[in-house]
Amino acid sequence: MTGSVLDILIYVFDRYMLNEQPDVPEREHLARDLQQAGFAPMNVERALDWLTDLAFGHQESGNVGKAHGGVRVFSDSELTRLSTECRGLLLSLERAGVLDVAQREIVIERLLALDTDEPDTEQLKWVVLMVLSSQPGQEIAVERLGGLMVDDAQFGAPH
Repeated sequence: MTGSVLDILIYVFDRYMLNEQPDVPEREHLARDLQQAGFAPMNVERALDWLTDLAFGHQESGNVGKAHGGVRVFSDSELTRLSTECRGLLLSLERAGVLDVAQREIVIERLLALDTDEPDTEQLKWVVLMVLSSQPGQEIAVERLGGLMVDDAQFGAPH
């Protein structure tokens, strides 16, 4: 298995982050564990860089989340890579109170950092879950996201 960066992130999330108190090994040990699990070394490094950027990225956007309302204008490069469905889902998650303004920006940045040509809504949902899970006090938002994902599945909404 070579695994995409997202595959590796999902593996790490499932294996380490779902615990009450995550016990994530140091970077070197985690890299070794992932390579032993069959992931390509280059993708492992990219995934670990992605996680590092996530960990430090939301610290820099601390006061953006206080803003409410307003319109998010997507750049040309964002419009090229983010489908109408992804942009619509982001707006829905913000309106539902799952994401605040700062979290939305982190999600967009981390989604685009996956290096996929056009991320889909399933990838977006995983990134949202990872962003919310990386921040303290987001249990209610994670529950709301889970409820929205279940509603989508029940009603056969496109993913």
